Amino acid sequence: MRILLVEDDPEQLEPLQAALSKCGHVVDCASEGETAAWLMEEKAYDLLILDWMLPGISGIQLCRQYRQSGGCAPVLMLTAKDATSDVVQGLDAGADDYLVKPVDLVELLARVRALGRRSPQWQGDSLSLGSLHLHLASLTLERQGRQVQLSGKEFQLMEYLMRHPNQVLSRGQIEQAVWEWGCEPESNAVAALVRRLRLRLKEVEAQDWLESVYGQGYRLRIASPEENP
Repeated sequence: MRILLVEDDPEQLEPLQAALSKCGHVVDCASEGETAAWLMEEKAYDLLILDWMLPGISGIQLCRQYRQSGGCAPVLMLTAKDATSDVVQGLDAGADDYLVKPVDLVELLARVRALGRRSPQWQGDSLSLGSLHLHLASLTLERQGRQVQLSGKEFQLMEYLMRHPNQVLSRGQIEQAVWEWGCEPESNAVAALVRRLRLRLKEVEAQDWLESVYGQGYRLRIASPEENP
């Protein structure tokens, strides 16, 4: 999933981002409301995690604005407020769930998994293309009884390719999908990531499924038996 994480405390933001990224999510971060509001207009997110108390625009205001603009992704509020009236205010603003600080990472990840299943883009716990299966919770790739573990970035690229099978995806499209906002990948970063992913595909005898299309980009397709028995 692509997640927008808005938290103004770096000591809380960094471990939350690291934990979410380790689970294979692409996490865009903002430390204040104005930047978050701009990102919500510019990008499509599968989940928003908003701190209640933010400089400038509050998390409650962000949530309300997002819903009023037609945003339908689940919203998880992070708050030090645990009174019933505060919870009701957050839910009335359009939040789907809330978590009281200090945040327990295990509980946060469980809430994220649960909210991810409510997303309009949710397609189940795995993606499949022919005999190739990508397990979203374990970041593993499986084919015909063989299984391989993927790194976070390898998983993000594989998920993007499997959600767009048989499509030629340019380097720019892949950079936009796989790298976080504010990160500028090196010019050869996509090519290097594709090489690493092909090595993982080779372990399940599917290396020929990922094609390079000269001058255009990359495409994931089911290879013929002659190409990949």
